[in-house]
Amino acid sequence: MELWLLNHLSTFALGVVVVGGIVVLAVLGSALTRRYHPATAEGGHNEMVGVVLSMFGAIYGVILAFVIVNLWTQLQSAESVIATEATAAAQIVRDAQAFPPGPRTEVQAAVGSYVHAVVEQQWPLMRDGSGDYGRTAPKLEAVYHALRGYEPTTETEQTFYEQAVTNLDQVVAQRRARITQSHQQLPVLLQVLVFGGAVVILPLTFLYGIRSRRIQLLFVGSVAALIGFSLLLVVVLDRPFSGELSVSPQPFKDGSLAVFWTDPQTVATGP
Repeated sequence: MELWLLNHLSTFALGVVVVGGIVVLAVLGSALTRRYHPATAEGGHNEMVGVVLSMFGAIYGVILAFVIVNLWTQLQSAESVIATEATAAAQIVRDAQAFPPGPRTEVQAAVGSYVHAVVEQQWPLMRDGSGDYGRTAPKLEAVYHALRGYEPTTETEQTFYEQAVTNLDQVVAQRRARITQSHQQLPVLLQVLVFGGAVVILPLTFLYGIRSRRIQLLFVGSVAALIGFSLLLVVVLDRPFSGELSVSPQPFKDGSLAVFWTDPQTVATGP
């Protein structure tokens, strides 16, 4: 359900659903509490409710801050992984410039085929949280095959050949990290703490008595909006490859890799 919402709704629309929905439910709950338990408006239990709210709010705030910072770091890590993988692939293309025409064309075509497979085949699966190693495995093996089939004959070719092999190993390592990150999500226990905490705190605000109905609804709505926005951040950041704010595959289309998207003849189908 979370992935469907992220991939089918804009961030604004998702914000309206999450934040707006929580605010509406909180205000409705406060109004019903005030109607069926009018004594709460007198504030007879405000001292006790205030202490409980302060204690729970502090604990919940720390948990939310920890989760949001962790998810933001995870998103930045995913962006770094993508940039590193794309850079390593681009370096192979540059290194191959030192090879003779035949091997150069084969290596670059294999890299181009891999890049297209990442963006066109693997990325949609990653958006759905089901990144598959097999989608790009044959294309990656084609790059290895192209390098294994070439024997450098000069010192310059040998130097660039070694760099190309090193960069290919980097591509493999970052590819594994990228696909692994596409499966990650907030652990169940943290999900229970984050979403369950909201379920505990919001009803407590209904019990904090304020004589003015308008002021009480404003108080409850403000707390609900803050919690709703925090939960929205958790939902949006939890999946780094899904949603409008997800990591973009653009690095695989920039720099030396741009040629594979402007000239289809440079891309081979691979073995």
